[in-house]
Amino acid sequence: MLDNRKKKILQAIVDEYINTAEPVSSGSLVKNYGLDLSSATIRNEMAELEKSGYLDKPHTSSGRVPSAKGYRFYVDELLNDQDISVEEIKYIQSKLEIKVNEIEDLTKIATTTLSEITHYTTVAVGPRSNMQIIEEIKFVLLGSRMLMCVIVTDSGLVKETIIKFDEDITSSQVETINNLFNNKLKGNPLDKIDKPMEEYIMSELNYSVNVIKPIIEQINKIVEDEEKIYLEGTKKAFDLPEFQSLKIAKNFVNLLDTKEVMLDLLNSGFAKDINVYIGDENDKEELKDFSIVTFKHTVGNKDLGTIGIIGPKRMDYSKVISVMKYISKKLDDQLKEDDNKKDN
Repeated sequence: MLDNRKKKILQAIVDEYINTAEPVSSGSLVKNYGLDLSSATIRNEMAELEKSGYLDKPHTSSGRVPSAKGYRFYVDELLNDQDISVEEIKYIQSKLEIKVNEIEDLTKIATTTLSEITHYTTVAVGPRSNMQIIEEIKFVLLGSRMLMCVIVTDSGLVKETIIKFDEDITSSQVETINNLFNNKLKGNPLDKIDKPMEEYIMSELNYSVNVIKPIIEQINKIVEDEEKIYLEGTKKAFDLPEFQSLKIAKNFVNLLDTKEVMLDLLNSGFAKDINVYIGDENDKEELKDFSIVTFKHTVGNKDLGTIGIIGPKRMDYSKVISVMKYISKKLDDQLKEDDNKKDN
């Protein structure tokens, strides 16, 4: 365990390195951080921190940089999670108070706002289909051979799709379809819409396959598209010194293009927690050069998706986590308020 003096020096080194992206010398700590220690004492402590694995020493410099272990100690023990200004609070409030009709829109706004304040790339995914309960399925006849299907879930997600047919359908058939789909699916997870359900409906209705099959196919399509990934601030990454490395820049682009990796990343971690993964703590090779910070957006037992930040290991964790916590709180407050209005 580190004593208080080493903690102060490690915190100052991490803060200085985040600000400058340059290896930190004892002289810069004496000059900028008011530690009331001599340069020689700080050098000795830095050597001890390096020996213990909290700092690394680049070959080309006499200064030190935080190691993954140093960053982890900083995040767990030293971080200021109130690093958010009054102006930033007001900006977040103004953005999140915009009235939206769908939870997806609120997720997009939160993702954009997080990127705007932190200047990092943000990524988000909506709630998983197996965590969403169907509240209603509504079919509306738009023409003799066209239906609109609207699915509403308990999280406030609304999905719409247009279904075209090769034969005429009547208002009476639409009413029967509405009743049957709601009786079969209401109260079940969204991913319940599967082939056995198709077979059930076809046997119950005794309709032509040309009527039922397009409905199932189109609904399945919007369910499969459920885990859509939202990205904001991708270009901002390339302004950071670390991304001047061709290897890191290439890994970053490949990472953002790989949907499976992004979904695994966002769907890991624990509900209601902010999860921080630093460099080699990430299981996948594609993530080793980066730090990832995510939070799951939940209200009660409702999974409303996950928002994350991807950046270099030299991430401003204090700013990122402070802003995430505030956005998470505001989202919770707003959705609870909306739920109360519905109940009243």
